[in-house]
Amino acid sequence: MAKNAKGGGSNTIALNRRAKFDYHLEKTFEAGVVLEGWEVKSIRSNQAQLSDSYVLVRDGEAWLLGSQISPLLSASTHVSPDPQRTRKLLLNAKEIAEIFRATQAKGSTCIATALYWKGPRVKCEVALGKGKKQHDKRSTEKDRDWQRQKQRLMKNV
Repeated sequence: MAKNAKGGGSNTIALNRRAKFDYHLEKTFEAGVVLEGWEVKSIRSNQAQLSDSYVLVRDGEAWLLGSQISPLLSASTHVSPDPQRTRKLLLNAKEIAEIFRATQAKGSTCIATALYWKGPRVKCEVALGKGKKQHDKRSTEKDRDWQRQKQRLMKNV
């Protein structure tokens, strides 16, 4: 809220736009992300990407894989930054169990859809999804093109 009041900017850090195109998203969860100091600095300078990122549940803990946070050039000399390291997600035990059960089903997966600020903390929105077939993707694309065409027609009227 304070960021919006001062700069008028958005709280969103990164979006996974391919997620809605490739998956039928069913249920979303809000998870905290365990970050190192250099990662927070990089996120503040818009160096984060969520494309091709997904969530893996192992030993009762949720992990974010495939996300990339590029290190700044001014990173400390005693830290060796790994841009694609596996990051721990902070979720309730019930939520982790629900994600684990859902991902055991055939065709289901858990993917990261957004990274955003909630106060001083970085949160990750993860969603359970089922993969779309090729014909589903075509119909989504057709609907999107039709909406765009409608907007053009209404604009000219």
